[in-house]
Amino acid sequence: MEELIRTNDLVTISFVEALLKDADIGYIVADQAMSALEGMVGAFPRRILVDADEADCARRLLTDAGLGAELRPRAKTEPGW
Repeated sequence: MEELIRTNDLVTISFVEALLKDADIGYIVADQAMSALEGMVGAFPRRILVDADEADCARRLLTDAGLGAELRPRAKTEPGW
């Protein structure tokens, strides 16, 4: 799995989920429970993860949608880096 975005912005999360769903790209929103428990103080942002095989396509999709600045840098150990 590759992390695409890490944020507490619920609007951004919803937008990314809609884009990925429409493109038929599987994703996971991680840390939802912890983020909700901490009361949106910002200590535990939510992370959107996709399968490494679909990461390039997902990154292109989000960049084309104007979210390129929100994307997390790729880890050096991830394929395609």
